[in-house]
Amino acid sequence: MARNDGIHRTFVRNRNLKTANISKTEKHDERENESYSNPDIVPERTKYNVHFKNPTGSYEDMFKQMEQENTISTRGLKPDAVHYGELIFDVNSAYFHNHGGYEFAKKFYEDTYKAAVEIIGGEKYILSAVMHADERNRAMSEALGHDVYHYHLHVVYIPVVEKQVLWSKRCKDKELVGTVKETLMQVSSSKKWASKEVLDENGKPMRTSTGKKILKKSYSVLQDDFFEAMRKAGYTDVERGERGSTEEHLTVTQFKVVKEQERLSELEEKTKQQEYMLNKAKQKTQVQNKIGANFSEIDKMGSKALLGGKVQLTQSEAKNLKELAKVGVTAKAKISDLEQQLENAKKDADIWKNRYEKLKEQTKDFIKATLKAPKIVMEFIKNILSSDVDRNQPSTRDKNKDIER
Repeated sequence: MARNDGIHRTFVRNRNLKTANISKTEKHDERENESYSNPDIVPERTKYNVHFKNPTGSYEDMFKQMEQENTISTRGLKPDAVHYGELIFDVNSAYFHNHGGYEFAKKFYEDTYKAAVEIIGGEKYILSAVMHADERNRAMSEALGHDVYHYHLHVVYIPVVEKQVLWSKRCKDKELVGTVKETLMQVSSSKKWASKEVLDENGKPMRTSTGKKILKKSYSVLQDDFFEAMRKAGYTDVERGERGSTEEHLTVTQFKVVKEQERLSELEEKTKQQEYMLNKAKQKTQVQNKIGANFSEIDKMGSKALLGGKVQLTQSEAKNLKELAKVGVTAKAKISDLEQQLENAKKDADIWKNRYEKLKEQTKDFIKATLKAPKIVMEFIKNILSSDVDRNQPSTRDKNKDIER
């Protein structure tokens, strides 16, 4: 999302959550896990997370209670239908850092929560809303030399739409047929996020040349709603975010830094895998040691025959000896293979670590300057690039000389 071009952008993402996955989301959002795969989560800072709406129970229990109280309806839904949604509101870390950090983020997301209530259609359909303040922005922290945290808001909700149930023809009172029998708040993610009609300045649906209505995807409308709400709340120094961004929006140096960060993450994952493989190798070594401990037993197997010096084994001894021999050969081969893989991984780790450290050292001043004064830096770069272009073009005077010749 962050393009490092000096422009701060609002961004909101919607996730559909089925009942089978809601517990995992709850543990992450409410920080109920004992450990996290994300190494940038700092457990000591979890106390700084801010709830704008606290859940009154588990997400699933709250859903069931609302269903029992007829606040929501699941009538006619399939067993695997989407029951929950999550909106994740975000702005690039530099925006909060440049405005003072934590206290500014709390105020910003307090206003964001008000927008979320409008987008969702009512606070009663929100199960939880929590601002995370415990995730460290590694790149900015390393560039600036002190910890910088990435603030964002998780809002878990139940997607509902108003549904009118009409009296059917079977109604005894024929005057009621076709009139509204009851109004339900139907759980439906697909209808909640259906594409919307694009209206003209008179509020009428716009159409194509063939007469079809022009539709705007609901997620695009969601981005618009968030952006407009924050602008109205006074945050005029942010722009509307766009889904995704590519390297073409980055300078060459910044792009290299991003790629090296990606490689570093891959390397960390690879190291974890190698550590796992090493532990497996140790386990195999223990098996081999166990076999070694049984060598004395193997030596004792069999008895010399009276003639010819041959050794005789009982059937039980022969069977045990074969099994131990197979385990030993297999363990030895696997250990050798794992040791080679580990050695290769260590070499790769050293190479990428050196590349990363060298690149980080070369670009630290640039990144630091970009974070502190992004607009000035970007303008400076544009001037340099435009100067390069001008120098590469022949002057008018040179062109005239060429013509004369």
